[in-house]
Amino acid sequence: MRSQDHSQHPCVVTIDHHSRPRVLFSGDQLVEVDLPVGTRVIYPKPPLAPLPDADAAIRYAINHPENSEPLFSKLNPGMKVTIAVDDISLPLPPMKRPDVRQRVLDIVVPMLKDHGVEDIHIIVATCLHRPMSDVEVRRMTGDAIFREFWPDRLYNHDAEKPGGMTKLGTTDHGEVVEISTRAATSDLLIYVNLNFVPMDGGHKSAAVGLCGYRSLRHHHDPQTIRQSDSYMDPDKSELNTRVSRMGRLLQQHVDVFTIETTVNNRMFGPQLEFLAKNEDELSPREELALKGLVKSLKILPQKARQAIFEKVPAPYGVTGVFAGETEAAHAKTLDKCWEQYLVPVEGQADILVTGVPYISPYNVGAYLNPLLVSVLIEGYLHNLYRGMPLVKKGGTVIAFHPCTDKFDRDQHLPYVEFFHKILTKTRDAEELHRDYEPEFRKNPAYIQLYRSGLSYHPAHPFFMYYWGENGRQHIGRVIIVGADNEYVPKVLGYETAATFEDALRMAKDGAPAEPDIACMHVCPLLMVDVKGKPEPLRLLPGGAA
Repeated sequence: MRSQDHSQHPCVVTIDHHSRPRVLFSGDQLVEVDLPVGTRVIYPKPPLAPLPDADAAIRYAINHPENSEPLFSKLNPGMKVTIAVDDISLPLPPMKRPDVRQRVLDIVVPMLKDHGVEDIHIIVATCLHRPMSDVEVRRMTGDAIFREFWPDRLYNHDAEKPGGMTKLGTTDHGEVVEISTRAATSDLLIYVNLNFVPMDGGHKSAAVGLCGYRSLRHHHDPQTIRQSDSYMDPDKSELNTRVSRMGRLLQQHVDVFTIETTVNNRMFGPQLEFLAKNEDELSPREELALKGLVKSLKILPQKARQAIFEKVPAPYGVTGVFAGETEAAHAKTLDKCWEQYLVPVEGQADILVTGVPYISPYNVGAYLNPLLVSVLIEGYLHNLYRGMPLVKKGGTVIAFHPCTDKFDRDQHLPYVEFFHKILTKTRDAEELHRDYEPEFRKNPAYIQLYRSGLSYHPAHPFFMYYWGENGRQHIGRVIIVGADNEYVPKVLGYETAATFEDALRMAKDGAPAEPDIACMHVCPLLMVDVKGKPEPLRLLPGGAA
């Protein structure tokens, strides 16, 4: 029977006979979808009001930190200080200048100099992500910092640099904690975090951002991911448990001062702001603009479509700045994240409908390749919850994406071999982890591309596949609407449907007589706070779901 939503939040809209079609992302296109009557559509919350003076908030936070001395009291002439900053993987898309990381650097670096600190390095904490280009780094850090520090004292973390990593110790669970030698040997490590989602920040900043494969393998593995009941709910995430354990050991050896910032969800500027709204509430002008955009995207070439969304930076507003001891500062950060993202929802759904947007943390400036499609569906979109998943155990996800067999050869060359030569042999994550990852991650050609080009590390495609493992264990079926081929969905273990109506008929086969259907209207970003008791999908006799 359909679950009853008696206390509906304003961001949860139930489709009735008079509702307009919903417009969902399908990669870098938009599709109009007529959802069945009774479908619950979940929209993002409106953006939180930004701080009136972000620079003043930064100064206040570092001078009035959480459970720590003020930053200035930690500084002495001649000391060695390393500043680490989050990389381009967040926020999505990149924010309008000045980036909040520039704001922090423009305040912290002069403070260090005023206290006689001259040995200053700034490391972009990329872990095994692709290095940022000089243009990207300059845009993030600002012109003045870039001119003074790049490339000798402002650079990307290199987890494969000979002699560049230092082992700090091993946890009581056998986890090797290894980070950048420069950071490990500094008198003070200042980490500047941009917290885009609740799984960011905290101990994950330094213990992951500055580590290498030897540390990452302890929590980016199938077992850890399967034991993580939402990455976005730290208390229920085995990933967070392991990272925090390693981060606490790190802080026994390195003095860490954390600066965390939060932003609102204002992803679109004035030209595209209507994309964040409930379609029933659009003005006539906004409705015309939306219809025009849908039609235009259908006829434009792919690069032009992606440019429409990527060329205009997101006008995110800074909503919070918290500094000091890592765990104390991060607790304040999480509260601000919940305030922006969490939408209360009563009860789970049998069928979840969602668009798959054009961007993820791992394809900034590149096409969303087939492996990253699965990362979004079974990894990020599935994990956008606190409490319990929006879709029931064994339920069906209907997702819109073309699944084009296209890979950016500069950023994702290791992905090509992984997807076409390895994933076609097995989709079993444990088998991939055991039989293929150990050798593949040492590929010297791919490592050289990671060190000297703009490529992800060869271990990264494996970690990305594992990233969807908890969703893969929970979701019964994934049906793709709009795929331009059958090969990619088949490799990923997905079914395909020519139309949404076909997908809905497939999803209802064997499902309850009146299935509960929900739709997540992303982008911008949202999370669901699902209340009630978790339920498995109730199949009809002989059902095939």
